Amino acid sequence: MKQKLVSAIGLAVVAKAMALAQEAVPGPDGGQQESSADRTRVLISPGEQRYRLRPGDSFDVDFALSPEFNQTVSVQPDGYGSLKGVDAIPVQGKTLPELTEAIRAAYASILRNPRIVVVLKDFDKPYFIAAGQVMRPGKYDLRGELTVTAAVAVAGGITDKGKTSEIIMYRKSADGSFHGKVLNLKKLWASRNLSEDPLLQPGDVLYVPQNVSSHIRPYIPTVSSGAFLPIPY
Repeated sequence: MKQKLVSAIGLAVVAKAMALAQEAVPGPDGGQQESSADRTRVLISPGEQRYRLRPGDSFDVDFALSPEFNQTVSVQPDGYGSLKGVDAIPVQGKTLPELTEAIRAAYASILRNPRIVVVLKDFDKPYFIAAGQVMRPGKYDLRGELTVTAAVAVAGGITDKGKTSEIIMYRKSADGSFHGKVLNLKKLWASRNLSEDPLLQPGDVLYVPQNVSSHIRPYIPTVSSGAFLPIPY
């Protein structure tokens, strides 16, 4: 039943979350962070070395002993990067160490043991999206290792309407589709065993659904209301 629920609402949740991703990025205090142009100048921390190149990214290549080959390379829509004096090479999906080795291999035929330094110039910083019943829905920078419970805290926590027993974590697969996993944070907190608290990956979407009681609460009679709903037979 949970798998059907995930499939039924998955596309709608991800679409709404991606729309949020286009809006301003909230900072830790709820304010707006720097612009996208400013974010590209932020250095990558050790926890973000898993970043893999995407189309639209660009990077500088510096040759210590052959400066005539210094260049700025853009990741083209087909995933390739054009290099001076050699054929274009596939660069999409590579980390910085992998990219450095690929460029060194590309120049091996014309340069002997080239000393190369590769620096990201323009890139999409790792992020996650919190949507649904959280205090501050939006797109957040993924700074180093971050668990699901920590990510929920970054988003301000869960509202009183949120269903903590069925939080859904959507993750993009290699083919571009999203797959959802249901997490029971209520049980996790009760067990006090955070070793099972999963780590987020760049691009993950956390969705906190609304609990059933919040749907029916407006119809629950109170002593002061003096009104009751008829019981169906």
